[in-house]
Amino acid sequence: MTPQMKKKERKSFILWILLLLIPIGIAFTAIRYYRYIYAPNVVVATSANHYLLIPTGSDFEKVLSLIYTKGIIRDHAAFEWVALKKSYSTRVKPGRYRISDGMSNNELINLLRSGKQEPVNVVFQNIRTKEDLAGKISHQLEIDSSAFLALLKDPAYLHEYNVTPATVFCLFIPNTYEFFWNTTSDQFIRRMKKEETKFWNNGRVASIKNIDLSIPEVITLASIVEKESAKDDEKPAIAGVYINRLRKGWPLQADPTLIFAWNDYSIRRVLNKHKEIDSPYNTYIHTGLPPGPICLPSVASIDAVLHYKKHNYMYFCAKDDLSGYHNFGSTLAEHNRNAEKYQAALKRLNIH
Repeated sequence: MTPQMKKKERKSFILWILLLLIPIGIAFTAIRYYRYIYAPNVVVATSANHYLLIPTGSDFEKVLSLIYTKGIIRDHAAFEWVALKKSYSTRVKPGRYRISDGMSNNELINLLRSGKQEPVNVVFQNIRTKEDLAGKISHQLEIDSSAFLALLKDPAYLHEYNVTPATVFCLFIPNTYEFFWNTTSDQFIRRMKKEETKFWNNGRVASIKNIDLSIPEVITLASIVEKESAKDDEKPAIAGVYINRLRKGWPLQADPTLIFAWNDYSIRRVLNKHKEIDSPYNTYIHTGLPPGPICLPSVASIDAVLHYKKHNYMYFCAKDDLSGYHNFGSTLAEHNRNAEKYQAALKRLNIH
């Protein structure tokens, strides 16, 4: 074989090798790209779903820190490569995202870049104070409790909603509401105003006219009823007692208002010394309703006021069976007998 033929044969061999390596290289590249982009890369070991919370103002580095700290990404380099290729580094959107086990980088990046959040079912009930409400909401949403509380105490801000710091609970109807996690304090309150408007439908507004009270007065009375009884079926009767006292010009003499005035929720039995506090919420001294709600009343308590039971009772006292229900009386003598039975029951059980 001549040198020229050998040279030509070597070139053919090299060309053959190159033709062989090219598809192999393409295959390896395709496999690598597939693994980076479409292969499962999310690991959620605790449950089928995991929620990633991206705070407002977060940048790409913050998102990486959150994800890596939670340990939900197997291949960090692959995730970052896909994120940069899809320009997620400049499209970070805050919110609450549902992450599923086995998601690919492509699926996760598309989700985070889209801003398609998983809503939060916000629940609030059994709220005594504005501080309680602020804390409850801040535990469920990104809202800062201090900023939220500041709005609840700001007369200028609340003026738009026709409430004051004393009557601000009139805006909040206890229920379950769907919100995005990164809802702001202002957005939350505006939504509550819309829900409050819907709550006061034609039927409830008509009921208000029948009892000659304003909405804030209904909510205030309902808050007292709320704290007087945990039994929804007897709340209309209790509301009826207070309506009777209001109409006769009697002081309400509602023990829960004294507890609110003292701001001491450890008080289990109201004593005569508690009745001496100088406060507009002392309904033993002042007639009429206090300046505003003493808690956030339930819908059952609100409707109990709107549909109060008409009767001649002026008094009520806890039953001596300690069931949580009450005995009602039309006269002071009758009330005193009921009170004696209740006190005797407490003494038998050594309850002070």
